[in-house]
Amino acid sequence: MGRIAYVNGRFVPHAEAFVHIEDRGYQLADAVYEVWALFGGKLADAEGHFARLERSLAELQIDMPMSRAALTTVLREAVRRNRVQEGLVYLQISRGVAPRDHAFPHPPVRPAVVITVSRVDRVATEARAAKGVGVVTTPENRWGRCDIKTVGLLPNALAKQKARVAGAAEAWFVDELGFVTEGASSNAWIVDRDGVLRTRDTNANILRGVTRLSLLDVIRDAGLKVEERPFTPEEALEAKEAFITGAGTIVLPVVSVDGKPVGGGVVGPVASRLRRLYIERAKERAI
Repeated sequence: MGRIAYVNGRFVPHAEAFVHIEDRGYQLADAVYEVWALFGGKLADAEGHFARLERSLAELQIDMPMSRAALTTVLREAVRRNRVQEGLVYLQISRGVAPRDHAFPHPPVRPAVVITVSRVDRVATEARAAKGVGVVTTPENRWGRCDIKTVGLLPNALAKQKARVAGAAEAWFVDELGFVTEGASSNAWIVDRDGVLRTRDTNANILRGVTRLSLLDVIRDAGLKVEERPFTPEEALEAKEAFITGAGTIVLPVVSVDGKPVGGGVVGPVASRLRRLYIERAKERAI
């Protein structure tokens, strides 16, 4: 059986899943999204993703299209119909369909909802994590509300393409003060020369990563020291280890920045341990 998508109240074959040409998500990036990792067919970090979704919608003044309980049921049904155990669930909610105008439609229209499910090869992702990946740096050029998880991702896409051309897996944005803000689709971390874990605080213009938040709990439970303060690319190169976090990457070790090695160019013990601890915790708490 082929892939199944959910589009505005209906489950349809993935190849036949369409949205209207005047959907505001398509025309104006007037939409938000969330991505859940799936472990054993269950949603990881569910509470964090729902909370961030609700916050993003509120910031854009888009109504929740259904209750959280109803949305959970639909997400689970999408997973069941696609028969995916290990993978990712993508949810997008736009303001809806209306004649093209920058201002919000009046009266308001019904939000549009799209859900897709994809498989992840855990064997391949573990092999990638064991090897580590490279990142490149790029100037921060995004809008001032990166805390909202919108579909307006053109700067992120351009940064990802820069990374791909360079043979890297991710791009780190660097602000005007020379500090790393975050990755194009992940949060950025280092283990500095003193063994302290460091990641940018959310008062900066970064996304409030759900995996990041869960990992902070894992770190504290493990008795490790962590500080939410910025670091430069130069500090990353001098660090013992570096890694990125996200629903798709989980905890992914970084072994080079701009082609220069981090931690001798090999995966370090802290990132490997945190990846294992995070996955164990996510599996236990998935719904």
